[in-house]
Order: sequence, then structure tokens, then C-alpha cells
Amino acid sequence: MGQQKLIYSFVARGTTILAEHTDFGGNFPSIASECLQKLPANNNRFTYNCDDHTFNYLVDNGFTYCVVAAESAGREIPIAFLERVKEDFNTKYGGGKAKTAGAKSLNKEFGKKLKEHMQYCVDHPEEVSKLAKVKAQVAEVKGVMMGNIEKVLDRGEKIELLVDKTENLRYQAQDFKKQGTKIKRKMWYQNMKIKLVVAGIATALILIIILTICPGFRCGR
Repeated sequence: MGQQKLIYSFVARGTTILAEHTDFGGNFPSIASECLQKLPANNNRFTYNCDDHTFNYLVDNGFTYCVVAAESAGREIPIAFLERVKEDFNTKYGGGKAKTAGAKSLNKEFGKKLKEHMQYCVDHPEEVSKLAKVKAQVAEVKGVMMGNIEKVLDRGEKIELLVDKTENLRYQAQDFKKQGTKIKRKMWYQNMKIKLVVAGIATALILIIILTICPGFRCGR
């Protein structure tokens, strides 16, 4: 079912969860929280998999945005959801109380926003995917999932994860766009040249015909 594609989400500062939402039972919150404790602190996206579900994280400037999704949701919908939540959260709390808020103290205010974003993304998957591509140049994660979540949670085990290459893909997309603009401009100049040459030839032919019929332009005399 569509509404089951996004199952659980939260926003955290460091390892402190500030707001969360889910409409389902299960141990998703506890597993997602355990993974949060082991996430690298650097800004990036990380995806873990477990039993046909993905645990998707976006780390940005000390805050972590997470969504647990069914694997059938693909990659673009969870990533687009995280981007939407990050933008909304920064607009609402940027430089404000999010920096000092206690655990789950923003649930009442932002929990319902998480629910709204989850519902919107599963109800409009095509639109969300298109917006993600246009706005953030988000491309589907390349490669294969590395290990599963049990390896992440095992004490002493190396954390195996898939790092999203979105930043590199974004720059490639921007370069492609610039090249496209240059080619388009060049083609426009070439078309104008051709049109001017054709117009010149047509004008010359008309003058030749007129001069042939009316030498010296004295047809009326």
C-alpha cells in the first residue's frame, strides 16, 4: 500500500531526537535510534537496509533527518522526503530553539509536519521525484547496499553503509546544463547566419530580375 512506503521519521540534534512520527507499530524507532548513535558526524546521506526496509539518514550542520521506508519506495522518494523536511525544519527553527530543545520536545509542533510530508510524498511520488531532480539534482543512489543493519548494530563491527554521491552528481548536472546552454546559443547564431545569407541571396535575385526586365529601373518610361 502507498501509505506503508514511509513508515517512521524523526529529526535529531546530534543523538537527541527532537521530533518523530509513525502510524505503525514495531521496533523501527529503536533500530533507527541505535543507528543514529553510530552515524558519522560529517554532512552526508547514509542508507542502511534490513528485512526489505531502508533506513535513510541526512546529516546536515549538526542535525540528522531520518526516514524508514519500504524498499519498494525506491531511493528518490526517501531522499526527497528528507530534503523537504530539512528545508521545512530550517525555515521554522533555523537559529532558534532547535539548538537547545530537549528530547522529543518538538513532537507537538513538528511531529504533525513529519506526518504531512510523509503523506504528501507517498501520495505524489511522480511529482516528488520530478521536483527532487529539478531542485536538488538528486539522482538514484548508485551501487549495491553494503551489508545489513545487524552488522551496523553489532558491537565492534565495522559500520557498513552506502554513501550517497548526490553532491558529485549535482555538479555534473550543472556542468551539463551549462554545456547545453552554450550549444543552444551557438546553434541560434548559426541559424541566424543561414537566414541572413538566404535573405541576401533572395534580395540579390529580386534585384537581378528587376534589372533584367527594367534596365536602369526605366520600365515606366
